[in-house]
Amino acid sequence: MIKSMNINNLQNIFFIGTAGAGMSSIAQYLAGTGKTVSGSDRFFSEGQAPDIRQKLTEQGITCFPQDTSGVHSGIDLVVISSAIEPTVPEYQKSLELGIPVVKRSELLAEIARTKRTIGIAGTSGKSTVTAMVYHILNFAGFAPSLITGAGLTSLEQHGKIGNAVAGEGEWLVIEIDESDGSIVNYTPEIGVILNIEKDHKELAELARLFEIFANNVTDKLIVNQDNNLASKYSKNTQFDFGTKSDVGFAGSNFSQKDFRISFKINAIPFEISQIGHHNFENVMASVAAASLCGVSIAECAEALKTYSGISRRTSLLGMVNGVQIIDDYAHNPVKLAAAIRACQPADGRLFVWFQPHGFGPTKFLRSDFVQEISNALRQNDVVLMSEIFYAGGTANRDISAGDLISDILAEGKKAIFIPNRTDLFSSICDELNPGDVLLLTGARDPSLGHFAKEIFDNLSNYVG
Repeated sequence: MIKSMNINNLQNIFFIGTAGAGMSSIAQYLAGTGKTVSGSDRFFSEGQAPDIRQKLTEQGITCFPQDTSGVHSGIDLVVISSAIEPTVPEYQKSLELGIPVVKRSELLAEIARTKRTIGIAGTSGKSTVTAMVYHILNFAGFAPSLITGAGLTSLEQHGKIGNAVAGEGEWLVIEIDESDGSIVNYTPEIGVILNIEKDHKELAELARLFEIFANNVTDKLIVNQDNNLASKYSKNTQFDFGTKSDVGFAGSNFSQKDFRISFKINAIPFEISQIGHHNFENVMASVAAASLCGVSIAECAEALKTYSGISRRTSLLGMVNGVQIIDDYAHNPVKLAAAIRACQPADGRLFVWFQPHGFGPTKFLRSDFVQEISNALRQNDVVLMSEIFYAGGTANRDISAGDLISDILAEGKKAIFIPNRTDLFSSICDELNPGDVLLLTGARDPSLGHFAKEIFDNLSNYVG
């Protein structure tokens, strides 16, 4: 690894694992700034994620199978994610050729130093708030840049992955991850702490990391006063948001009807095509950040009328025989509980399917998953789980999604283990009734979006 770099002196950059959301966003951003970008991914070797490969290629990024064929002495820098292990042949070849290798987070921190940066941090909601801030600033004519994890629907509609923009303006909006500890590397001009909940690390360790981040923010720090841990880092309540009357951006009058929520921020009415109280908090955060850049609250409200969301965040795929089918990225205990509550219909039942990812994270959060899901489910709701997604590498497979199902059953809630997700359709097709909701959740697996659409199509064509 190299301790420092000057992105202006680097032209030819290679990404190992470029199909991943975090990696693809930086790759696209750099390509948009005129860099020569290439990359590989094991999914390309396996013939998977062809749509991602095509969209990267259309952005000028050369894609290779993960077989070392793309790594050569003319490359200035090789970028890896925290999931890439030293045993990966391309990693080894890069070191043999003397090519500097850096983690994705190190490169993103360096990019952030070249712009006026808004850094969005927190256990939950980062991608959504990053997208909302970008949308507002773009609406207001700021021509901002964007590097995030999830594709904006408004950009996907133009055939893009939708998670990166190299804008001409001075502002860059980025999503900052705490799971690998890299949050301490960033020094944004405006920083946002949405919430702090147990995820990947114990709360004590997370508190230490977020404290360093809070102190690294160079100008304005925005925190959620409704989140007990986040509120401790407040430096000026007039920058903060929440439902308390003494904060700078105070939300009130929350209401949800059909697939829309409405509320007020500092007495200014808002209405957006999203659901869930968590999105109420997300809007307050985005309005606070955009306002501190110089956009009025009223203009924020106008901008968000045209906000169409991001990929796999309580995304309504459609309705089949009176059943709503919703796709969501929720994957940690708090996010799952929030998605469950947002999608619970007034009269019908909720069927929520979840594919956990990572054996280590699932084991670490086992009791939290069980309690959060059990508390969120109503008596007639049903949770279904398929086996834990394995992303490769070394892993101790000493836990199963079936263990979580057994624990939830012991809590007195309805739970079903479907080891192979290909059996999900046959398990639920005769169970769903008009008024029910089917919520499909999970993360890290690039095929989940396609799987959700496949379930929707199968239900649309099913004749019971």
